Amino acid sequence: MPELPEVETIVRGLRPRVVGRRIENAEFRWARTAKGDADLTTAGLLGQRITALRRWGKYIVFDLEREGAASVLVVHLRMTGNFLINGEPGPWTRAILTLDGGVSLVFHDIRKFGRFEWAPEIPPRLRELGPEPLEVGLEEFRQRLKARSAQVKAVLLDQEFLRGLGNIYCDEALFRSGIHPRANTARIGPKRAARLHQAIQEVLRDAIEQGGTTVMNYVNSEGTQGYFQLKTFVYGKTGESCKVCGGRISRTAIGGRTTHYCGKCQRG
Repeated sequence: MPELPEVETIVRGLRPRVVGRRIENAEFRWARTAKGDADLTTAGLLGQRITALRRWGKYIVFDLEREGAASVLVVHLRMTGNFLINGEPGPWTRAILTLDGGVSLVFHDIRKFGRFEWAPEIPPRLRELGPEPLEVGLEEFRQRLKARSAQVKAVLLDQEFLRGLGNIYCDEALFRSGIHPRANTARIGPKRAARLHQAIQEVLRDAIEQGGTTVMNYVNSEGTQGYFQLKTFVYGKTGESCKVCGGRISRTAIGGRTTHYCGKCQRG
C-alpha cells in the first residue's frame, strides 16, 4: 500500500499540473471506485475547479470550488492505485478525470480497492486521525507516546496516533532510533522518544527525496518508480547482515504486519 512518502510524491507531481484547472468529465469504469453512487459523483465533479491539492495522511485531497461552493474529492489509493498524468487507459483503468487544457488523470488499480469520495468537506472519520508525522512537535509526540501502553510498532501503525505512517517507515524509524519494535511505549523515556521522533521525520523526508518505495507496482504520476527500497536498513532484509553491526536482520509479526529489525542494534 502506498504510504505517506509515496502519496506525498504523487501529490507533488500532480499539483503543478492540476491546480487551477476545471474538471470537464469524470468517468468511472469500475463503478465501485466511487464511494456511493458513481453517477452522482460524476455529476458532482463536473465543472469543479481544483483550487488546491494536498495530502492527508495516506489520502489525496482535491480542494474544489464551483459557483462559490467548496467541496473536496478524497482519493485513497489503497494497495495498488496510482494516478498517471495523460496516461494511456488500459485493462486496470478504473477512473479517468478529464481536465481543461488537455490534461487527464488516469487512475489504474489492479486490485480495485482504491476509492474516490466526493464530499462537502473532509469526512469526520479522517478528521479523527492523528497529527501529521512531519508536523507533530516533540512535546506532543512524547505525550501521545506516554499515553499509550503497547508495543511501539503497533502504536506507530495506529492511524489515530499519527496519520500516514506505514509498515516500511515504522521499521526503518525504529531501527534508526535503536528501539526494538516490541518495546512497550510505557518504557520509552524522554531521550529515546526524542530519538524516535527525529528518526520518523528523517526517514520520511529521506523517502520523499527518493520518490518513495517501490515494492510491487507503485509509480509516481509520471510512471517512474521510487528508489528508497535501495536504501532501507531492515525492511525486506530478512536474513541479511545488518549494515551497522553485522548481525542478522530478523523478521516477526506485530499487529498482523511483518516486522523487520536488528536484535543487536535495537533494544527493548
